Amino acid sequence: MSSLKRVFIDGSAGTTGLRIRERLAARRDLELVVLSEDLRKDVEARRQALNESDVAFLCLPDAAALDAVRLVENPSTVVIDTSTAHRINDAWEYGFPELKGRRERIAAAKRIANPGCHASGFIALVEPLVRGGLVAADEKLCAFSLTGYSGGGKKMIADYETAATQLHIGGRQYALAQMHKHLPEMVKVCGLGSAPCFSPVVVPHVSGMEVTVQLFGKDVEQIRACYRDYYAEGGVVRFADDPAAAEGGFLSSAALSGSDAMDVSVYGNGDRVVLVSRFDNLGKGASGAAIQNMNIVLGVAETEGLKL
Repeated sequence: MSSLKRVFIDGSAGTTGLRIRERLAARRDLELVVLSEDLRKDVEARRQALNESDVAFLCLPDAAALDAVRLVENPSTVVIDTSTAHRINDAWEYGFPELKGRRERIAAAKRIANPGCHASGFIALVEPLVRGGLVAADEKLCAFSLTGYSGGGKKMIADYETAATQLHIGGRQYALAQMHKHLPEMVKVCGLGSAPCFSPVVVPHVSGMEVTVQLFGKDVEQIRACYRDYYAEGGVVRFADDPAAAEGGFLSSAALSGSDAMDVSVYGNGDRVVLVSRFDNLGKGASGAAIQNMNIVLGVAETEGLKL
């Protein structure tokens, strides 16, 4: 009998699913369960694959992810959902292991909600400060996020790579009505009293993300010390003391493209403070985070198969 762990990706043709499949194909400790093209959307074939797997990734739209979970009858199957469908569901563990107490809960969980990309960057910056009492839970926050166009999926990738117009040359802000789908998880995981004013912007490079939160009247050194301590326990989130020094005073949103790591940094003065997280929207923002969560569940090195 094989000792390899069986892994199935439901929705392996999408951007996140393809990236997970590419990463796992090189693993020798796993057996990928793959459906032929004619069975990829067949409900009974998917049901069998889901229930025969040790770990199942759901890389599906929200409604389809909800349907897929109902197909899982095997109590041993661990489901990692990359959609928005379960991120604020108390029955699911939120898959950000660097947050205090999360790693142990993820290791024991059967249902794990992979964080959203923008949410990951915001939470990495804000949750430690709320937990440490440096930011009040009822404080009104503003944030913006620059993201590579791959975060928009196949259609947006095609728009930028084959049908770009003058409008694609610059940054394109969206979710202007302040109803972005990542806001609920930002609020819940950080323990905030209200959603931040949040502005996501698509920029003309494939991947890479830079999330910025702006604060007033905070102690920069105190925040730096908080991050150094908070992220000293391992994982893929790191405190970066002054990355702008190596970039001529700039901070590029593409700096960590292709990496599964996340860097957090702090700039400013006692009047105005800028918190910045940089990572790959397809790495720690999606596929890399999903693999990290799988590694924790399987009890292997957390960074196995990741690019750091």
